[in-house]
Amino acid sequence: MSSSIKQMMQDIGKRARSASRAMAHASSEQKNQALLHIAKLVREQSAQIQKVNQGDVERAKAGSQDAAFIDRLTMTPKTIETMALGLEQIVSLEDPIGKITALKKQASGIELGQMRVPLGVIGIIYESRPNVTIDAAALCLKSGNAVILRGGSEAIDSNTVLAQIIQGGLAATGLPTDAVQVVATTDRSAVGEMITMTEYIDVIVPRGGKSLIARLMAEARVPMIKHLDGICHTYIDADADIEMAIKVCDNAKTQRYAPCNAMETLLVNKEVASKVLPALCKIYQDKGVELRVDALTRKTLEDAAFKGLVDAKEEDWHAEYLAPILSIKTVSDMDEAMNHIERYGSKHTDAIITNNKANADRFLREVDSASVMVNASTRFADGFEYGLGAEIGISNDKLHARGPVGLDGLTSLKYIVMGHGEIRT
Repeated sequence: MSSSIKQMMQDIGKRARSASRAMAHASSEQKNQALLHIAKLVREQSAQIQKVNQGDVERAKAGSQDAAFIDRLTMTPKTIETMALGLEQIVSLEDPIGKITALKKQASGIELGQMRVPLGVIGIIYESRPNVTIDAAALCLKSGNAVILRGGSEAIDSNTVLAQIIQGGLAATGLPTDAVQVVATTDRSAVGEMITMTEYIDVIVPRGGKSLIARLMAEARVPMIKHLDGICHTYIDADADIEMAIKVCDNAKTQRYAPCNAMETLLVNKEVASKVLPALCKIYQDKGVELRVDALTRKTLEDAAFKGLVDAKEEDWHAEYLAPILSIKTVSDMDEAMNHIERYGSKHTDAIITNNKANADRFLREVDSASVMVNASTRFADGFEYGLGAEIGISNDKLHARGPVGLDGLTSLKYIVMGHGEIRT
């Protein structure tokens, strides 16, 4: 690592730490006004954002990036408006900072409670999603944290213009502009420095592919909130409503292919396979989805005159495609489905389609994932859809946050004691 990169990152860290102290005691009104001002600027500068983003997209295409990558990188009027709406939704949420749980009087006479406080400085390392710049910054600001953003080199211009907008909103409301900083270099050694800066950064949130997460897991000294894979399953139970199953499973796979909450494996109870698979798989094939199937699924579909099927291999059950590819397995019962999810899943999001309440309750209890759903598309596993305003990421760890990480996930608790002159005897 060059001394200049190390010095740059140390300077960013020092400024972020200083800004975090100001953010920790900023009022809810001040933070909300900053977020509203940022939303206003995002809308006003939509054309400029798209123009800058187009340059990033063209470079990515010239570099032969795949369709899923380009999809994550591209900012449209719709995605820009969604960012603005996310900011406004965060404003509407209760500020968790300073909230005290009910004080409980102890035998000694003291009253004991817990208060929510910011984590401090959060580092976000992400790849080709420039909307993360707005979403992550907004959540960090509302929760009283400072944030250091290190986006991928392919989105450097988009991230820079968005950071300027955020800093404009901070300056207009008297908050420190150093509360949101974007690492301006594309030098990979900046990441190596960032993930070891324990004196300045309290937690790292990586948002990217397996190679990024694996590197950080091996090298980071700063604690992380992360997920490695989004291998999401939907199980169609024997007691499923067939029409509902077709609608939900179509959406779970084809509404968008690139997000981590898109369904990658469909599990179908053998009792309803012949009722649901032909109609559902026709939709998939009409939309250009490649079907990788086990032997029982192949027989069901070939009996219905399907062609172009691919035999699923062992690696397909482990695959996060992020593409128009779906693996399908026919199972004997719910236990086989849950065993498959336990073996191959990534503890991200898994769903059951059923009208059997007992089965739904078992699935909710026994499937050990960050989000478990009944009769709903896995695409709902998202901070915006969960009413969090946005998300800083999705965690399939169990500590300290799990699932879409919103405001509460960016805070910690400290004990507070209210005394009346009590002394310990």
